[in-house]
Amino acid sequence: MSTVPTVPGLSGAARRRTRAIAGSGKVAVVCLIVIAVALLVAIIGSAVAPHDPNASNLNNSFVGPSAGHLLGFDSQGRDLFSRLLVGARTSILGPAAVVVLALIAGVLCAIVAAWRGGWVDSAISVVMDILFAFPGILLAVLAAAVFGPGLTAAALALAVAYTPYIARVLRSAAVRERAREYIAAGEVQGLSAWAICSRHLVPNVAPLIVSQGTLLFGYAMVDLAAISFIGLGVQPPQADWGVMVATGQPGVLQGYPAESLSAGLCIVAVVVAVNLLGERLSQRNEEQR
Repeated sequence: MSTVPTVPGLSGAARRRTRAIAGSGKVAVVCLIVIAVALLVAIIGSAVAPHDPNASNLNNSFVGPSAGHLLGFDSQGRDLFSRLLVGARTSILGPAAVVVLALIAGVLCAIVAAWRGGWVDSAISVVMDILFAFPGILLAVLAAAVFGPGLTAAALALAVAYTPYIARVLRSAAVRERAREYIAAGEVQGLSAWAICSRHLVPNVAPLIVSQGTLLFGYAMVDLAAISFIGLGVQPPQADWGVMVATGQPGVLQGYPAESLSAGLCIVAVVVAVNLLGERLSQRNEEQR
């Protein structure tokens, strides 16, 4: 039975839209809960892990779950639950760093291009087009080849690769805002370009920045997990969800899928929650225009 109250005079299409809005609100709440729990685990996971995530004992290899070891052990006899908790840090904070760096670079490029226009806008557009030609994974692999495997090089490479996605969308919005009357009023009052952009223009496109950053987080998480999976990101024995999916493959073939399955489900849950929330934020932005 629907929880949405029936409003006299609403058409069938309007009622369906009302139910959809109410349902999407519930989905957004669930997504926020999943994201909040994931962030909490990423921050305090190392402190609350019941066992040393890197302590191995081959006598416990592939031993199943028990009261003291909720997910059992991996092939090296390491506690899977502890590795899952500790691995959340690089698996979640790494993509967050990628998104923050991409947002900073993308917002700066978009605002400068929209404000200055002319050859500055053209030059920035050409650079963004060039960056579009390089997939994020390819740049991360090249960075690993030059600087060696590790999370830092991969994260910086992905941030560079994601910058044009942010810059293109925000430039269009910034150009529209640049033509509005409040911008001209600020210039007449003698405000500097920095003051107008920081106090007025950027806050007005902030909802779009948030929605784009949310959507990019899911892609960054999958890409970093893939890079760690192929051995160019986080290096074993450090706990990381992408690493756990890779190191758990032999267990899958031997009938012990707990390591790969648990890490993979964590990645899927966070990515789905973030993407659904990002889609909801994008939908709200479209409705408010």
